[in-house]
Amino acid sequence: MAQSIQETQEELIEEFGLFDDWADKYEYLIDLGKKLAPMSDAYKTEENVIKGCQSRVWLHAEKQGDLVVFQADSEAIIVKGMISMLIRVLSNHKPADILAADLYFIDQIGMSQHLAQTRSNGLVSMVKQMQHYALAFS
Repeated sequence: MAQSIQETQEELIEEFGLFDDWADKYEYLIDLGKKLAPMSDAYKTEENVIKGCQSRVWLHAEKQGDLVVFQADSEAIIVKGMISMLIRVLSNHKPADILAADLYFIDQIGMSQHLAQTRSNGLVSMVKQMQHYALAFS
């Protein structure tokens, strides 16, 4: 049985809780980005670029059975880490679950306070785009 959105968020909060300072948390975020599954170049199209992000972020979604599966990539390593967390939390879930998800982990791990305003706006844009796909598939 796959983890629920909430269970995955709790897991991320716990992982980030292992680090005392933000330098270490950024390192961990960068590691998460490096572990993101590679995205096919076929999906790195203009229509898959998320609007509202300072750096280029591509997001592709497809429906596999009842579930929405996301793939993403970014040229910016921190952003790649951010989108990798969102994919870990939201990918492989039903559209209704994605739309209903309260993504509290972003605040709990301190992302909101430690990101530059432009990156915070980008994070919001990424979440909105993922919800937009979920809505389209529901």
